[in-house]
Amino acid sequence: MTTTRTETALIRELGRVDYEPTFAAMRAFTDARTTDTRDELWIVEHPPVFTLGLAADRGHLLAGAENVPVVQTDRGGEVTFHGPGQVVIYLLMDLRRNKPGGKLYARQFVHKIEQAIINVLAAYNLAGERIDGAPGIYIAGGPSKGAKIAALGLKVRGNGCTYHGVSLNVAMDLAPFSWINPCGYSGLKTVDMRSMGVSAPLAEVQRALAHELTVLLDVSEVNSAAGAPQATDA
Repeated sequence: MTTTRTETALIRELGRVDYEPTFAAMRAFTDARTTDTRDELWIVEHPPVFTLGLAADRGHLLAGAENVPVVQTDRGGEVTFHGPGQVVIYLLMDLRRNKPGGKLYARQFVHKIEQAIINVLAAYNLAGERIDGAPGIYIAGGPSKGAKIAALGLKVRGNGCTYHGVSLNVAMDLAPFSWINPCGYSGLKTVDMRSMGVSAPLAEVQRALAHELTVLLDVSEVNSAAGAPQATDA
């Protein structure tokens, strides 16, 4: 039976934007939102930057990392890299809301995000899988089995409101991943869709992932003009 999706979310395509002001905007949006504020998905691409999660050890920044800005964040997890050619979607959501599938718990939320990535990869004939204890999505099978292709890191506040999100490597300069221990794992291989033999426009993958997220998170899509997000949008 098909589930009717009654919740709506604004989807903002913000283009290539610096990380720090985007991080500040996520926090400001979440600070100001009310129970009536519509959830938002922000689709972005960042210039090169390393971001550190709350569990990050700066010892995981290796030789070469000094060439890239480093930003401390309040998301979960360790160190990761964002750069051109990577789809990043930030999920500014209220998990307490009643949706057709019921309220979400953090673990369910993560599972749905990971499934959205797996579904998108499958549409391009790539098999992705989860690895217990290591959030993100990894290549399943073949010479690149176990290589990481997508990362996620979230902040879930006590009131159930989330920010930060997910990144999927499409067609990147992968060298900066060798300057860190990605997500704290020494020697973890990182790949993108291009290195796995898939040539796809970034905008196409952005739209595909946003669509999968809205389906799995039981929301309907509402496109909005690019611009400074306001928590009063409803």
